[in-house]
Amino acid sequence: MTKELIVKKSIILNADTSKAWDALTNPELTKQYMYGCEVVSDWKVGCPLIWKGAEDGKIYVKGNVISIEPGKRLQFTTFDPNSDLEDTPSNYTTVTYELSLEDGQTLLSVTQGDFAYVPNCEKRYNDTVGGWDYALKGLKELLEK
Repeated sequence: MTKELIVKKSIILNADTSKAWDALTNPELTKQYMYGCEVVSDWKVGCPLIWKGAEDGKIYVKGNVISIEPGKRLQFTTFDPNSDLEDTPSNYTTVTYELSLEDGQTLLSVTQGDFAYVPNCEKRYNDTVGGWDYALKGLKELLEK
């Protein structure tokens, strides 16, 4: 039996859920905390979702929207087209954002995985853990400044 490799992160944001949602889906805001990348999508199930460099226009991550409940939940696939991996569904992971209001603040829960079934699983998992730590810290700073 393979051990699950799912990144699970949560953070309390001193902002209401609508502001947190905007920060997760607005390219002008994502570029301020997500490694300089703008998120681009039509925000409909099945539509592409890409993370492109605000400065260089390069696509750093791509995927598709799986499900969306504006202000509450977003689920999408991700793949790094610049990696040496083949662009096949088996090399994608799934990211889920869940937002809930708790005592006037937003609890954002992020999960990504399962890395156990993709090539270079341990490295990709560990890189992702650090990546979310950085991004969520930046998101919190953006929303609370």
